[in-house]
Amino acid sequence: MTVQHATPTPRPDIALEAVRLTLDYQTDAGVVRAVESIDFRIHRGERLVLLGPSGCGKSSILKAVAGFISPSSGRILVNGSDIAGPGPDRIVVFQEFDQLLPWKNVRDNVAFPLIVARGLSRNEARDAADQALIKVGLERALDAFPHTLSGGMKQRAAIARALAARPDVLLMDEPFAALDALTRGNLQQDLLQLAEELQFTLLFVTHSIEEAILIGTKLHLLSAHPGRTVATFDTSAFGLDNFGSADFQATIRDVGSYLNSTGADVAA
Repeated sequence: MTVQHATPTPRPDIALEAVRLTLDYQTDAGVVRAVESIDFRIHRGERLVLLGPSGCGKSSILKAVAGFISPSSGRILVNGSDIAGPGPDRIVVFQEFDQLLPWKNVRDNVAFPLIVARGLSRNEARDAADQALIKVGLERALDAFPHTLSGGMKQRAAIARALAARPDVLLMDEPFAALDALTRGNLQQDLLQLAEELQFTLLFVTHSIEEAILIGTKLHLLSAHPGRTVATFDTSAFGLDNFGSADFQATIRDVGSYLNSTGADVAA
């Protein structure tokens, strides 16, 4: 007998939804399950963080939401509709610094997808790029080429490019993990300030408990491989004004306890 799951009813307040999402990979040794039967919802303006140990399927979920890999079973819906591959409604910022076209300056790197995907004129795209780059503090680097930028500046440019495209959901895969602690902290603050100003919807992947609590309004905790839901936490009360407070530290301990109970090895 085939079991049929009810079709989710589209709701205008929900930007992204995963329904019993399962992801498998084909390897030489056979099929490997990365994620098993995950459910989550992100309302508009929310910031959902996927947190768990290495190999738990966090990045696989993000790639599936981006449309780069297809679910083995289950569904991913954006604005109530099943995704059918990559699209401008979902933009990804990766961990790697080399996300920019080396032969274009910073302004044209940000403008290029606006011309190709959004159909803007060159002047319209460059104006939108300038506005986005100013928001991330790169107003003095508009004409600079990627090879002249620091790692932090490259990530700022990648964030500006994503924000300029005005996606329905911004996807970020450990975007600050390769940065030094000071630059990482500065970019975390910048991201939160932009989120407050622009109210964008965010799906964020990290293996740091502290970063997850700071960035997210909600945490989705995953077990070790294959990734299954462990628990969810509402972290909307935390931000830059109470970072490191007694309540913040208590939540770090609570989240760590849940993850340690699954044998997870995650950074505080």
